[in-house]
Amino acid sequence: GTLLLLSSLGTLDIQGVLKGVPSLSAGMATAAALLLFVGVCGKSAQIPLHVWLPDAMAGPTPVSALIHAATMVTAGVYVLARMAGLYVASPTAMLVVAVVGGLTALVAATLGVAQTDIKKVLAYSTVSQLGYMVLAAGVGAFGAGVFHLMTHAFFKALLFLGAGSVIHALSGEQDIMKMGGLRTRLPWTHATFLIGTLAIAGVPPLAGFFSKDEILLAAWQRSPISFVAGVATAGLTAFYMMRLYLLVFRGRDRVDAHAAAHLHESPRIMTVPLFILAALSILGGFIGLPEGFGMPNVLGGWLHPVLPVPMSPALEAAAHSAGAAHAAAPPDVAAGLILTTLLVTAAGFGLAWLFYVRRPDAPGRIALGAGALRRALLRGYGVDALYQETVVAPIRAIAGGCSAFDRLVIDGIVNGTGWTTLGSSYTSRAFDLGVVDGLVNGLARVAAATSRSVRMLQTGIVQSYATAVVFGLFVLVSAYLISSGRF
Repeated sequence: GTLLLLSSLGTLDIQGVLKGVPSLSAGMATAAALLLFVGVCGKSAQIPLHVWLPDAMAGPTPVSALIHAATMVTAGVYVLARMAGLYVASPTAMLVVAVVGGLTALVAATLGVAQTDIKKVLAYSTVSQLGYMVLAAGVGAFGAGVFHLMTHAFFKALLFLGAGSVIHALSGEQDIMKMGGLRTRLPWTHATFLIGTLAIAGVPPLAGFFSKDEILLAAWQRSPISFVAGVATAGLTAFYMMRLYLLVFRGRDRVDAHAAAHLHESPRIMTVPLFILAALSILGGFIGLPEGFGMPNVLGGWLHPVLPVPMSPALEAAAHSAGAAHAAAPPDVAAGLILTTLLVTAAGFGLAWLFYVRRPDAPGRIALGAGALRRALLRGYGVDALYQETVVAPIRAIAGGCSAFDRLVIDGIVNGTGWTTLGSSYTSRAFDLGVVDGLVNGLARVAAATSRSVRMLQTGIVQSYATAVVFGLFVLVSAYLISSGRF
C-alpha cells in the first residue's frame, strides 16, 4: 500500500499523501487503503488475523498491560485515523473496515464468554475493543476511535495489572474456576478491578461510557447494522467482564490449599499503578465530552487539525469527533440510543449475576446442553485449527521436505565428496607408500646390500691387497696370452 502511494504521489510524507489523495483514481485509492488495512488487521488483531493475540498472553502481565492495552496493538487503529483522508476517499474501503471491525468486536466478545484463563478473557476483550475502534474508523468516526483507544488504554491496562496482582497472590494460578471470594483478601485489587470492569462495560460516568457511546452513536448515523453489532458487543462485554469479576472476587472460595496458604494483597509497587489507572479510568473520559454536555471536547479539538480531510458532508461530521455526531443527532434520538446501550449493558450484568451468584449451577447445565457451541467457543470457532491445516501444516510439510532434501541431497553431495576425497587419499597414500616409497626404498636397499658386499673386500690388510693385485695381474696376463695364442 505504501509503495502504491509512493508510485502514484511521489511522496511518503503523510501531509503530502493526504493532499494528493483527491488526485488518485478510485481504484488506486481503494487498493492502497485495503492493502494498508491488511497490515492493520495483523497489527491490531482483526479477524481473521486475530489468533496471535490470545496466544501472546503467555507473557508477564506488565508486558500485556503495556503492549496489549496501550501501545503495540493499537498501532493499526492509529494508522486508520492518521490516514483518514485516504479511507474516506474510498467508500468500498470504508465499508470493508466497518464490516471487519464490527465482526471482530462481536465475534471476539462471544469468545470471551467461554474462557477460563483470566488473561485469555482479557485478551479476547482486547480484540473486541480493537474491533470497536476499527468500527469507528469504518463509519467515519475517526476521532471517536482515537478517543476509545485512549480510554481503553486506561481501563485495559488496569485490568491486566489487576489480573497480574491476582495471579501473584495465588502463586501463579490463572484459572478463574480455581478462584472466588477474593474481595476480602485482596481489597485494593478488588476495588480497582471493579472500576476497570465497570469502565470497559461502559457504565457512566466512567471513561468507557463516553468513548463507546460516541462510537455507537456514529455507527447509528452511518449504519444501523453496525450499531446493532456494537450494542450486542456491549451486552456481551458486560456479561463476560461481570462473569470474570464474580468468579474471581465473589461467590464461593475455590482456591486450593497451597495457594490459600500464601494468599496476600500485592505490595505497593503493584497496587500504586492500579490506583493511578483506576483514577484515569474514572476521569479519562471527561476530556472528550460531547459539546452537548456544556464542556469543550478537548480531545476532539486537539485531533481536529489531523482529521479534516476531503470527504462527503455526511462523513465529515462523524469524522471530526463524536461530539459533532451528538450535535447532529436530535437530542431525543441520542438519549434513546444511550438508554438502549445502558439497558443492554445492565442486562449483561444481570444475566452474569443470575448465572454466577443466584444460580451458579446454571452455567454447567447450559454447557452440557450446548456442548458443541461451548467447544466451538473454546476452539475459537476453529480459526486456529483452520490455520493449522491450511497454513501451518503445509509449511511444516514444505519445511520437512526441504529438510529431507538438505539431508539426503545437499548433505549427501557434500558428505559424498568428503568420502570420495578421503577414499582417494587412502589410495594415494597406498600408492605413495607401496610404489613411490617402495621404489625409492628398494633402490636404497639394493645399494645398501651391494655396499655391504663390496665393503667385505675392503679388509684393510696390505698383504691381502698385494695378493689381490698379483692375482689380478696374473689373470690379465693369462687372458692376454690366451687371446693372442701364445699360450
